[in-house]
Amino acid sequence: MKQKVEIRKVEKQDLDFIYKAICELENEELDFKVFKEIFNENISNSKNLYLIAENENEGLGFISFHTQNLLHHGGRVGEIQEFFIDQNHRGKGIGRQLIEKIMQYANQNNLKSIEVTTNRRRVENVLIYENLGFTLSHNKFTIYK
Repeated sequence: MKQKVEIRKVEKQDLDFIYKAICELENEELDFKVFKEIFNENISNSKNLYLIAENENEGLGFISFHTQNLLHHGGRVGEIQEFFIDQNHRGKGIGRQLIEKIMQYANQNNLKSIEVTTNRRRVENVLIYENLGFTLSHNKFTIYK
């Protein structure tokens, strides 16, 4: 029997699940106080869309999507910032459902593009994004300070 998955906007009470997910993604324990402050700021920003996938019992995954107007695109674009599916629930189409909701949002809001960046150490993500219809079109360079 297929489990029922609900996708809804992230709310303040989802903080603990999102914190745990991000710490797992980054493989480190982040400063909770700072995390909470950023979390509350980001979910209340109307230019961002944070979605959680859950069943009757628990959170299964989430996605964060930030938008901005860019001169070189001549309009608004969106970027997936964080994307997490719990290890026990991967391969069940939950990630695809979250991406589809992002694509619906992008269409409804006339976004020019949807972008996503993945860390080179997450090699499997390149295939996942390609299977979802993304094209590898840019290089991203970073300086850590």
